[in-house]
Amino acid sequence: MAKELAALLMVILTLVCASSIHSVPDEEFFTECENIVQRWANSSLDVEVKDKHTLLDLLFFLHIPRTGGRAYNFCFLNKLYTSYLECPSSYDKLHFDPSIPLNRWLQVVHDDYSITSKLPMERRTSVMTILRNPVDHFCNSKYIGHIWPWKYLVPWMREDLFARRDRRNHGNFQEDKETNNAYDMKDIVIPLEEFIHSVVAYDIIHNGATFQIAGVTNNSYLEAPEVRNCAMSYQSLGKYVLEVAKKRLDNMLYVGLTEQHKESATIFADVVGKQVFLQLQALRSSFILLQIIPVAVFSFNIFLELLKAYDECSSTSRKIEARRRTSTLKRISLNFSKEARLQVPEAVLQTIISLNSLDMELYKHAQHIFEQQKYRLLQERVQVEMHKDDSFKTDSHESAPL
Repeated sequence: MAKELAALLMVILTLVCASSIHSVPDEEFFTECENIVQRWANSSLDVEVKDKHTLLDLLFFLHIPRTGGRAYNFCFLNKLYTSYLECPSSYDKLHFDPSIPLNRWLQVVHDDYSITSKLPMERRTSVMTILRNPVDHFCNSKYIGHIWPWKYLVPWMREDLFARRDRRNHGNFQEDKETNNAYDMKDIVIPLEEFIHSVVAYDIIHNGATFQIAGVTNNSYLEAPEVRNCAMSYQSLGKYVLEVAKKRLDNMLYVGLTEQHKESATIFADVVGKQVFLQLQALRSSFILLQIIPVAVFSFNIFLELLKAYDECSSTSRKIEARRRTSTLKRISLNFSKEARLQVPEAVLQTIISLNSLDMELYKHAQHIFEQQKYRLLQERVQVEMHKDDSFKTDSHESAPL
């Protein structure tokens, strides 16, 4: 609790500092901040990945919350990797020392990118992630969770819910008339428009994907938190954080999009799934690992079987999640449905877009990368078909009677 209060105090001080900035900021402090962020950005942009399309020793899944990554973990990765091959689950906090070499080939975390700096140098790492439309991502953040960054959001949200409940019990209603808009029931839960400008939203939700991929969240393993404080204090310095995040997306093995669910799953199965399968088949040839890597349960067409298994698993997972969410929200008479989302005023949506400008730009970049992945996959399939045709013609020619 003391750690959380200290983190919250730091946020408040940062926001107070940011709010005190005039159109012409204090030149000395701004210059110092700009130098700090520029040095960090330059050192981060120096890293190049030679062959980003090849799966290396460790697959690092940088799971941005509320993007559908849970389905990838449980319905794709858990069907390929045994628990022995996966680093200890670290959704709430890190449960292992990343600097100690382990014979593990998968790591799934909600931490930010900075954790990769703590991994053993001898373990070459491939990174993957999934991004979501920032407006949908922000609106979806009001759902309850117990993982970073929601471990900071949940206590705050719970306190707000109980305070509003107590006011209702004492007959202190804020609404003049009833409403069925879950995003504007101020007697039950903080309205979306108010939530947008809350301290906790500024700290962990606005531009959260950009800061997570750049590695400068309030959960960062960086030893210089001033990078984050400076970037949050001066909006103009956000461009450096964005460039680092874009570069890291460029170097990733795979980038999925929540809104392109089916196509994302197809690309993942082809780009990542096949390589994982081949990697584990190769590892089975090792005498040491022979007994701990199970015999493959997939046949020759690993691609189609992976997709089939994923479709069945993710469908079940979505139904369970929907029932759990409905059960939770029924207790407070709320329904954050797509229909309710349509009732959110355009002005509120524009505010979300403005406050998440870095995430909006990063999402556009991710869409571009996604289209590149689709094109590359299409080209590979065309080449395979051409090779089949050439082989067929060669066989036909050789078998033709003289």
